[in-house]
Amino acid sequence: MTTFPKSLDAFLSNMSAERGLSQNTLTAYQYDLTQFFEFLSAQQVTSVSAITPGHVYDFLAHLRRIGQRPASVSRKLISIKMWMQFLCRDGLRKDDPTSRLDKIKPPPLRLPHTLSLIEIERLIVAPTTETPTGLRDRAMLEMMYGCGLRVSELVTLKSGDVDTRAGLVRPFGKGGKERQVPMGDGIRDSLAAYLKSSRPKLLEKKPPTTALFVTHRGGPMTRQHFLVLVKTYARQAQIAKTISPHILRHSFATHLLSGGADLRAIQEMLGHVSVQTTQRYTRVDVARLREAYDKAHPRA
Repeated sequence: MTTFPKSLDAFLSNMSAERGLSQNTLTAYQYDLTQFFEFLSAQQVTSVSAITPGHVYDFLAHLRRIGQRPASVSRKLISIKMWMQFLCRDGLRKDDPTSRLDKIKPPPLRLPHTLSLIEIERLIVAPTTETPTGLRDRAMLEMMYGCGLRVSELVTLKSGDVDTRAGLVRPFGKGGKERQVPMGDGIRDSLAAYLKSSRPKLLEKKPPTTALFVTHRGGPMTRQHFLVLVKTYARQAQIAKTISPHILRHSFATHLLSGGADLRAIQEMLGHVSVQTTQRYTRVDVARLREAYDKAHPRA
């Protein structure tokens, strides 16, 4: 009898080894399937061979009853489908109970939230340049916005991943895919100041590290730490919007598109596999034009 924990471990190992999925994606699969397993256990279902289509239907209905958003329910169904396909490929099940389940209709694509150019400027200048951590934080904010990086890409940058002379940064995106993104003069200046004055002080009497951005303890910056920093500086900049590091990436793409940048170039800089993912920013721009039209047109 194949137990849930064993099948989950095998599934995650397979997804990591054969597909090269990021740790964030693997964690999402683990979370979704663990929630499914807990539901099954409450129904006295204890092995993968005992799962029926009805159990999956009941789980999805349970998610809706407890108020899960359609996007979350859809994601959990995809996780279950991926797991079941793996079980069938490995001979742990003869049939796939999800094969005839209709896909949940995805919700309307939500427009990403962005900051205005003025808000971006206020946020970036919020850190003081009089302290090592302030220089570091300004360089991180400049790079996060100016290069459109994911927060996971930003905090895992190595010193060798940036070339201030050539004005290039080489982040590693989803699936470990490397790309090159140009850096503007503002980013290069902030980064050069951090590398010259701040990073050596933060690493003084600390073990050497290849991490580009480090904490006051000398360790690599983390996603959680940077999230706290962004929220702190947003308050200092008196930005009332709900903010996260990812809003800087959204703002980068939207501002480039508004400035006339080519959609394919934005796709490449963001590291999107499909241009369809990048196209949602055109909807942001259209929404902005619609708002301007409604406010200013005499017959609107």
